[in-house]
Amino acid sequence: MENKNISVVLPGSKSISNRLLLIKEIAHLNFKIENLSDSDDTSVLQESLLSLQKGNTTIDIGMAGTCMRFLCAYLSTLAGKEFILTGNERMKKRPIKDLVDGLNSMGADISYLEEEGFPPIKITGKKFEVNELSMNSTTSSQFVSAILLIAPGFSNGLKLTLEGETVSKSYILLTLELMKKLGINYKWNGNQIQVMPGLYNFTDSSFYNESDWSGAGYFYSAIALNKKTVVLSGLLNSSIQPDSIVANIYAKLGVKTEFLDKQIKLTGGKKIENKFSYNFINCPDLAQTVAVTCLALGIDADLSGLQTLKIKETNRIEALKIELEKLGANVIAGHDFLKMKAPKEINLTASVTINTYNDHRMAMSFAPLLLIGNNITIENKDVVSKSFPEFWNQFNKLLM
Repeated sequence: MENKNISVVLPGSKSISNRLLLIKEIAHLNFKIENLSDSDDTSVLQESLLSLQKGNTTIDIGMAGTCMRFLCAYLSTLAGKEFILTGNERMKKRPIKDLVDGLNSMGADISYLEEEGFPPIKITGKKFEVNELSMNSTTSSQFVSAILLIAPGFSNGLKLTLEGETVSKSYILLTLELMKKLGINYKWNGNQIQVMPGLYNFTDSSFYNESDWSGAGYFYSAIALNKKTVVLSGLLNSSIQPDSIVANIYAKLGVKTEFLDKQIKLTGGKKIENKFSYNFINCPDLAQTVAVTCLALGIDADLSGLQTLKIKETNRIEALKIELEKLGANVIAGHDFLKMKAPKEINLTASVTINTYNDHRMAMSFAPLLLIGNNITIENKDVVSKSFPEFWNQFNKLLM
């Protein structure tokens, strides 16, 4: 009997949504964003911008990391106004020093209210006069993106020099390409990015925001395990999202991708690799998903380029090691890598609870294991709302 295609509705890209929302605010544009992300992070940014429009000066972004970085840069340009930007306890442990140092060196006035180098912060808006900056780019690409998004408003634009091994370069390129679609020119040569001065401009009434490739990854993982056929909505072959590389990655793990009109069709087949190696420096959000897939398929994995995972919602390298070992893997983890010796078969005779550490990607990455065993429980399942509120409703279609 031929498998019936399962249709899965993905959320809009969170990365694109949040960048577009900030650009709209900076430039006072009023186009509609089609397929806007319904994630907690995007909702928090929308609420924060609305709160600012109402004159509020203290903004609590909870655990929304993108909001902390993007608002830090934007608020620093609002000359003559003072703001306090804070978050939850985990956010107060996520470093922001490289971004603050960069902004302050250009004339911003940002100070720490508690621990040096971490939120909460006090921001006094200034008019920036400096148009050259060298900044550390080894911690988070969002620090770079935050500054790039405000750079067109500088009288002479910005010459930005990236110092050190730049992480998640593809997300910086995502930012620049979005800026280009909205009227801003740039050049990127080697470790120097030049953003030309200008006004954001978009004359269409709406901007189509494609669906989230990071969210697609969990269904790639599921298809690698259960060999069904799934159609995922809203994805483009010409995507500017870094995580669209997931199609190439999972081709090595037996999943075929067929591009259709604003959707893709995934078909499971035979795994190709007995050992999987990959550098995730440009797509770190896929690492957890791939690690769990390899575990379930009995494939040894050598994952590198993971340094940014330590400062996410949790230390994802450490969390992955703990949870993979519960299922029989032998894991060695370091500053920027994880090496896993997979068991020949996962022993699911005893009940196993997967802890999520209040991290949406831990919950969704381990979800495909529910397809191969009834003795797995994922705690705090609702944490997925941070990026994919409808995840379980969509994932449960695979269990039917």
